[in-house]
Amino acid sequence: MSLSVRVEQHGGPEVMQLVDLPPQPPGPGQLRVRHQAIGLNFIDIYQRAGLYKVALPSGMGSEAAGTVSAVGPEVSGFAVGDRIAYAGGPLGAYSEERLLPAANAVKLPAQVGAEAAAALMLKGMTAWYLLHRTFPVGPGARLLVHAAAGGVGSVLVPWARHLGATVIGTTGSAAKADLARALGCHHVILYREQDVAAEVRKLTGGSGVDVVYDSVGKDTFAGSLDSLRRRGTMVSFGNASGKVPPFEPVLLAEKGSLFLTRPRLIDHVATREELETAANALFAVIASGVVQPEIRQRYPLREAARAHAEMEARQTTGASLLLP
Repeated sequence: MSLSVRVEQHGGPEVMQLVDLPPQPPGPGQLRVRHQAIGLNFIDIYQRAGLYKVALPSGMGSEAAGTVSAVGPEVSGFAVGDRIAYAGGPLGAYSEERLLPAANAVKLPAQVGAEAAAALMLKGMTAWYLLHRTFPVGPGARLLVHAAAGGVGSVLVPWARHLGATVIGTTGSAAKADLARALGCHHVILYREQDVAAEVRKLTGGSGVDVVYDSVGKDTFAGSLDSLRRRGTMVSFGNASGKVPPFEPVLLAEKGSLFLTRPRLIDHVATREELETAANALFAVIASGVVQPEIRQRYPLREAARAHAEMEARQTTGASLLLP
């Protein structure tokens, strides 16, 4: 039997149910994967709560690492025993064992461990497209990163600094500010105590930053716009505090002909070539030590509800894992 987490209705952490299911043989194009570590992400909370709609009943989770335990027909390039990781695709990562489309899996190089991959695949490939596709970051770029000590922030900050950018981060506490500095932030703003936009203007000589990476949403959106230079880029890629309220597009013109984008990972790894490009770029910065897995919470798979509750309460930093 294989333990899995399923939801039959949207709601709080309590709607997640533990079920034991017999392992199924893989069908055409599928792998059966035995998980070693499972990634926890805010998108899981959005899907469980119904902010992002998923068909119910459903499994949970979209990121994990493990080994191939069976290979289905019409699959090439994978064999039983291969170490693999994935992010995206059909939900169901909150499980001991599952069926996965082979097209979603990438092989893990020897120098990248299962926990590192499970902690970093989704966040790391997100950081990759934010830094290399959404807004190409290079030497001299000035960034504002909200939730700099959070999941994506803990990858994006050191990677951006490695690229030569000046990184301003925001955090909600002094402890998280210390972590953000350790990750590579040049400056840290305590958003609960300081006016973020005003502080950004001070730090940039009044001009503002080139790009804002905002995963918080409703609570930070207005301040993010006010932190940008003329023709700066606002990247809204999450809703930790809720959805951004509707606004008139003319606001972007009034604040300096700003650019606004709402990207998502699936559109940046839509082909096999794109997926391997993103994954290989991530594995390279992990192997070189530029990006380290900041795994600060590990929960048994059976305690997935507690993990969700602590994430929603902003009680976690860095990455969190479920362990089968």
